[in-house]
Amino acid sequence: MRIILLVLLFFSLSSQANEAPKPSISSKLSIKSMLLDIENVNDEFVIAVGSRGHILKINSKEQWQQMQSPVQSTLTAVDFVSATHGWAVGHDSVILHTSDGGITWQIQQYLPEQQKPLMDVAFKNKEEGIAIGAYGLFYRTTDGGNTWQREYHTSLLLEEDKQYLEELKREDEQAYLEERASILPHFNRIILDGVTTYMVGELGLIAKSNDFGKSWQRFEEIYHGSFYDLARTKQGNLIAVGLRGNSFRSVENGAPWQPVETGVTALLNNIIQSSTEQIFVLGNNGTLLISDDDGQTYQLVSQEDGKALLSGTEFKGQLFVASEVGLKVLQVIK
Repeated sequence: MRIILLVLLFFSLSSQANEAPKPSISSKLSIKSMLLDIENVNDEFVIAVGSRGHILKINSKEQWQQMQSPVQSTLTAVDFVSATHGWAVGHDSVILHTSDGGITWQIQQYLPEQQKPLMDVAFKNKEEGIAIGAYGLFYRTTDGGNTWQREYHTSLLLEEDKQYLEELKREDEQAYLEERASILPHFNRIILDGVTTYMVGELGLIAKSNDFGKSWQRFEEIYHGSFYDLARTKQGNLIAVGLRGNSFRSVENGAPWQPVETGVTALLNNIIQSSTEQIFVLGNNGTLLISDDDGQTYQLVSQEDGKALLSGTEFKGQLFVASEVGLKVLQVIK
């Protein structure tokens, strides 16, 4: 799920518009290339995705295999709903699907002409899923990804932008449609939390939905920068993290939020709630924050190489991390 992170790298790795997709090239060094998301699949194996269309499958012995990928587009996020069915998304608005546990992948969508990356994907079952991305990209499927429909959620705009769009629609319908396609903020992460769906993004966006993203309620702005992840803790509270080391915590489902001192200024990418109730926050510049008190305080455990930690998952009692320099396995869970 999850990214993003190294924006310059993201866009430099994108395919050129109107190019036909090319399969990813197998490389012995793919385990050391940039990985952007990582998923524990039913505690049986781990799937990681990243640059050049790389898809890696890793077992409990840390043995890895590069899977055949039909694209060279940077893949930014992956989500599985079972041991067999999963989806990956990325640059060129690409959406891939596997029905055999990540061994083979098929293209469901590939739109390089948009020149917009998808940043995250979430499925609540084998049929219903959402993919989100830059400039308000929002796609929905109700048939397992055989078809994807684009949606425009202008309710997530700031009030002045809503008014501007309404005025433009009255004056020039075509200009309105063009502006609507680019005025929305970047959507960075979508999070399923029981019957509630959360989404975070650019311009202080934190929003929730009780109908799987068909309608949204935007929270009052608590920070004007970008958010990159949100998670519910084992104690039932919410944590949101973003740019410049910003972290916020809410004990009342987002009303209100309280800032939490992290002691860092790095971009914070991902929150992992461990089975032991530890909370890990991964960030750029080798930032690893650990909380033992439900996100009220953090201890900094910096990685010596200073490389960005982009996404993580607990697997077999260890923290598997997708990083700027490939897979890392950290012995920090206690």
